[in-house]
Amino acid sequence: MAVTAQIMTRRELLVTTAALAFSSKSNGRGRVEQNTGAQDVVLWYDKPAVRWADALPIGNGRLGAMVFGGGQDGTPAKEFLQVNEDTLWSGKPQDGNNRDASQYLPAIRKAVLQQGDYQEADRLCQKMQGLFAEAYQPLANIAIEFQHIGEPEQYRRELNLDTACARTTYSVGDMELESVAFASAPDQVLVYHATSSAPGKLDCEVALSSALQKSVLASGTQQLVLTGKAPSHVAGAGHPNSEEPVKYSDVPGEGMYFAAVVRVQADGGTVIVEGDRIRVRGANAFSVLLTADTGYRGYAIVPNTPINDIVQEALRRMDAAGAKNFVELRGRQAADHQALFRRVSLRLGSNAVVAGKTTDKRLSEVGNTLDPSLFALYFQYGRYLLISSSRPGTQPANLQGIWNGSVTPPWSSNWTANINVQMNYWPAETCNLAECAEPLFDLVAGLSETGKRTAQETYNLPGWVSHHNMDLWRAANPVGEGVGQPTWANWNMSGAWLCQHLFDHYLFTGDSEFLRSRAYPLMRGAAEFCLAWLIDDGKGHLTTCPSESTENNFMAPDGKPAMTSAGCTMDMTLIRELFANCIHASEVLKTDLEFAGKLAAACKRLIPFQIGRYGQLQEWSVDFEEATPGQRHMSHMYGLYPGNQITPSATPDLAKAARISLERRLANGGAYTGWSRAWAINFWARLEDGDAAWDSLSMLMQHSTNLNLFDTHPAREGPIFQIDGNFGATAAIAEMLLQSHSGFIDLHPALPSVWAEGEVIGLRARGGLTVGMRWERGKLAQASLESPANQKFVIRVPERQRITEITSSRGSAAPLTKLEERMIRCQLHAGERYRVAFA
Repeated sequence: MAVTAQIMTRRELLVTTAALAFSSKSNGRGRVEQNTGAQDVVLWYDKPAVRWADALPIGNGRLGAMVFGGGQDGTPAKEFLQVNEDTLWSGKPQDGNNRDASQYLPAIRKAVLQQGDYQEADRLCQKMQGLFAEAYQPLANIAIEFQHIGEPEQYRRELNLDTACARTTYSVGDMELESVAFASAPDQVLVYHATSSAPGKLDCEVALSSALQKSVLASGTQQLVLTGKAPSHVAGAGHPNSEEPVKYSDVPGEGMYFAAVVRVQADGGTVIVEGDRIRVRGANAFSVLLTADTGYRGYAIVPNTPINDIVQEALRRMDAAGAKNFVELRGRQAADHQALFRRVSLRLGSNAVVAGKTTDKRLSEVGNTLDPSLFALYFQYGRYLLISSSRPGTQPANLQGIWNGSVTPPWSSNWTANINVQMNYWPAETCNLAECAEPLFDLVAGLSETGKRTAQETYNLPGWVSHHNMDLWRAANPVGEGVGQPTWANWNMSGAWLCQHLFDHYLFTGDSEFLRSRAYPLMRGAAEFCLAWLIDDGKGHLTTCPSESTENNFMAPDGKPAMTSAGCTMDMTLIRELFANCIHASEVLKTDLEFAGKLAAACKRLIPFQIGRYGQLQEWSVDFEEATPGQRHMSHMYGLYPGNQITPSATPDLAKAARISLERRLANGGAYTGWSRAWAINFWARLEDGDAAWDSLSMLMQHSTNLNLFDTHPAREGPIFQIDGNFGATAAIAEMLLQSHSGFIDLHPALPSVWAEGEVIGLRARGGLTVGMRWERGKLAQASLESPANQKFVIRVPERQRITEITSSRGSAAPLTKLEERMIRCQLHAGERYRVAFA
């Protein structure tokens, strides 16, 4: 095709860059030291990555890279970085709704509610499906080849979570080499910096490429500019046109243009551009900087930004970053990252017992060797990944965060909203990274706009709705194009689920202005759709129809499997939660009381939780037999986690039924994906069973964790990376140590016996309470509390312990009111740090 020729010619590049002056300041020389604190915060290995999935991730929310620590052939004297930019997607905004969809609703409801013909309902649901979503794309590759003579020895590559820096060291003869790579949020640049112990001995070649259609041209004496165009369409998994998965177009707006700029700056020696690569000769040290821009200007805007404008923006960013030397760039990046990362620390046991063991070796010994510190490392890795892939102003973390090396990635590397994108943000509030959730809130705001059209065109209903699959263009329609399984394609409750994150942010922060201006309007729109979606089931209850229990099926009365029914437990749970949250918000804001009254009346008629024939929490409104008893989705237990409608203290019978459901799922092979196992860990934590939670954590590490601690998903071609399990398990570890969803602060609700000693600082509870705890021999020894406002808290401690005193930093004792043997109420004042003593 002619697309490559249209990307950018050499003449156009020279015209674009003619007026721009390039800075060539010396980088300086600096070394990044390993964190030597008590925490275990370093992943390290004694071999380069050969597979993409084994490389080490760096990111600033917008730009991300997988750092191999060597060449793709495993050669240490090479380096390979695969780079992403979070707005580089295939396609463009489009109306993916099926305009004929609503005409099938009456027949579906008749088939389910009157005829009991569930397979017919499945068939008709497929007629409601619209277009598939688009795919996240890889940006560029940087290949660096050193001209060393001799065999590299004493090789080490590492990722320091505290400094957010990937580091590689080795020696060749009597020369020691070190390289560091990081992604700077303040300067919006990726930096790779190499130094040598032998001055003037660094020789290398730097090449820039992309898996997409592209052109690479020289720009000045130190710089390469890659210009390219994303596909106009990439067919996702299950797409009916998957035989031709990638399509390009020469038409402007049919696929976005993009640009990446690489600049090499050396300390000593020479830098020469030759063709499509940069040669460094005789340097003491050098830096490779990369910036990028795309044609994306908004989810509703056709991406037809001219390539010249995109290049100029990328060059502007490069000039701004390149005006700073390496030490300045490194210092600004570290300070920015540590302001977020250092809010929370976790120590479990001692990492001294594993000194000298590579991370992959430690991982391979899980199940045979007790290594609590590895789980603390995993916890902090999850926080690191969220900081690296989701920052205010960026796109939300997708199925692979921001890291993707394939033009046709698994499940399009998009936002799958029947649990996965929500799971990505489970640790945001509890793990003290609330700002990192802002991109999710922006996503919901966009979905509320595209979802209005979907509500109208697909269902002929008010409000807004979204389904299980969405992309950069905020696709809200049921995807599938007539071939998608209804149990995922037609599930339409993601809007209600996403609104839980909005209200939870309010509960954690107490930010009433956020609730008023941002959260409640979105919640109200979702509730408006759900209220109109509900219908009378003919038995006095309100139900949903068609209704899908995410990705699960059941045995219909005719003995055949089916998917579509009415009033699945998850539907009822999500709607009940959304309505209750809207009512709460209405009371706080003193507004919209009439609408709140309608929601309250509807809540009374929703199908309640039911207990089935096995004592399990029923998944469907009818006690169907499960067709897939080992299904990885466990959506009917949403009320246990992440919801709060089922708790051991307030609803013991339902909690027992949920436990039976969980045990049945696991006994039949459920939780075979990392994200499903992470959900199970959270369930066990909410059931206050720390040892069962630990057992599932151990299973996750043994069966669903890659050597670089990436979460994995089983596939026929081998395990693939899917980041939700990392985030879900990180949230679960926090949930084992601290809970606050039941109206009280629960310290150590699910501490495993194997975590006999440890310390955590900086976890967050609802009400904005920041909590620290130290424990010995399985007992709380001390805790600290800090509240952002004057408010009362109810605190519960583990069995056989009690709070004896809460003392402020000023030395005054907080008045305590005993409610139960393990529970007290106390008044805390804003800005005061309190010390809690235990018996």
